[in-house]
Amino acid sequence: MKYVFLTSVALASVPALAQLPPPSFAPELSLAPEVTVSGVSSGGYMAAQYHLAFAEQVSGAAIIAAGPIYCAQNSLQLAFAQCLGQPALPPAQALLDYITLQQQQGELAPVSALANDKVWLFHGSKDQTVHPQLSVALAQQYQQWLPAEQIALVNDKPFAHHFPTNKSGLTDCHSSDSPFIASCDYDAAGQLLQHLYGALNAAASQTSGTVHAIDQHQVKGAAKAQLAKTGYLYVPASCSSAQPCRLHISFHGCRQNAEMVADAYITQTGLNEYADTNQLVVFYPQITASKLLPMNPQACWDWWGYSGDDYMLRSGAQLSAVQQLTQRLISP
Repeated sequence: MKYVFLTSVALASVPALAQLPPPSFAPELSLAPEVTVSGVSSGGYMAAQYHLAFAEQVSGAAIIAAGPIYCAQNSLQLAFAQCLGQPALPPAQALLDYITLQQQQGELAPVSALANDKVWLFHGSKDQTVHPQLSVALAQQYQQWLPAEQIALVNDKPFAHHFPTNKSGLTDCHSSDSPFIASCDYDAAGQLLQHLYGALNAAASQTSGTVHAIDQHQVKGAAKAQLAKTGYLYVPASCSSAQPCRLHISFHGCRQNAEMVADAYITQTGLNEYADTNQLVVFYPQITASKLLPMNPQACWDWWGYSGDDYMLRSGAQLSAVQQLTQRLISP
């Protein structure tokens, strides 16, 4: 069945999302079945959850400024107490026991599906939003499932809470300010993609691909799960005519969706420049803010349970919606 759910957009107009034309066409894509994921802050938590839920398809995950999977244990109170800026750490064995049970019951991918995957973790040592020790706890968690040599942990950079880049003219590397993409003389996009994929061609000096708008609500449960009406897909020119390419999914952090920062996360991290020269398509799914029922005023991905008790399982509303979108991109 052919799904038509994309349209090209000029992202300079993103603040007026309601004025965008309705999605009208899909580019012809030939995408490999395996995908990789990345994310920052709440998007980092989400990327790790997506990895464990769908590890049969996900070959690698890159996680910036986030903590261990199931850190909040379905509790906003615990999220604040042990998964953000506080030095208290969640009980590692309790998290592992829960994850193991869900793997055994088929609510997460079997642990065997993780065996060959690559994981890249980054945490700025001056991060005051999510305590840097939480990435250490995440690395230790992944060591339960992967050989140590497949896990990279970078936590010796004196950066604040953001996505670090080697671009100039962005926010100060030593502060955490909107849109949370900073000039740090550090190429996180290149480092994470190199770990996940191996040797890369150098990034393009200027992007030449096209950003398409995706109607995320065409998949079951997306609107109820708080996915925004529109997500975004970056398609290099080399991937737009059915040439074989690979798909990378990148989850924005809190206060970093297009409604709040326009095209910043979609265009400034450096991922698109590498996509242009390495046969990659980048999917930027979007979550929306809500003030009540659920309370998510900062447009965070769900890593503590506001979308339901199964938020980190295959059946979780947000994970399921993004997986459906991913499958439609791979097999339209």
